[in-house]
Amino acid sequence: MNLDLLWPAILMGIVEGLTEFLPVSSTGHMILLGDLIGFEGPPGKTFEIAIQLGAIMAVVVAFLPKLLGIAMRMFTRYEERYYASNILLAFLPAMVLGATLYSTVTSYLFNPWVVSLALIVGGIVIILVERVRHVPTIMSIEELGPVGAVIIGFGQVLAMIPGTSRSGATIIAALLLGMERKAAAEFSFVLAIPTMLAAAVFAMYKNWSVLDTSAFRLVAVGFIAAFVVALVVVKVVMAVIGRIGFTPFGWYRIGLGVLMLLWLIVR
Repeated sequence: MNLDLLWPAILMGIVEGLTEFLPVSSTGHMILLGDLIGFEGPPGKTFEIAIQLGAIMAVVVAFLPKLLGIAMRMFTRYEERYYASNILLAFLPAMVLGATLYSTVTSYLFNPWVVSLALIVGGIVIILVERVRHVPTIMSIEELGPVGAVIIGFGQVLAMIPGTSRSGATIIAALLLGMERKAAAEFSFVLAIPTMLAAAVFAMYKNWSVLDTSAFRLVAVGFIAAFVVALVVVKVVMAVIGRIGFTPFGWYRIGLGVLMLLWLIVR
């Protein structure tokens, strides 16, 4: 493995872990950081997508007791059955459209200009939604109906545009449907498990012929860094999001997007 790429790979993993479950766009941050430090991982954006599995594993660990309970009781208790079916329904739009749009998105939209604009627009939307949202009427994932789950799923499809944020799109869709903040965050986190697992496997499949041992080592380093950091982030977010809300992330997105646009123009 090229040692010159070791620390950039670790840094990319840390940024992935910090941003995957915040509504600030992990993919957008990795594109911007990669452009800033000149990091070029394995081809086809495989590195960026694959290390997201590290963050996903952190969610599995953080929610393991609940996930095991759902798996064991989903055929005997309606609460667990509704929880599982809502996750599945929200996953379906991304599963169907993701494979179709993958090549187009990675070829034409993975660039700093798109990310910067998407960060700004998404930040404005988050702030507006937080200001106009009413008292929540859906307090848990089990209470969400099938139509609402599918709507959140289409929000996730929109997040294929880098800089939009998968977690941001799903959380905002959930808030607009009347879901309570903590429940919306949990839905987004758990929905990431099948979504990002499928995305990583698909990316590996599409680029398997051009991956070598060095590429896998880079992915492993980024994976571990993303896992450790994301495990901390998930626990912190679930503990405080009900109190602080999502508005600070909206302002952060706008500020970062503006700074990146200025830097791109000057460069």
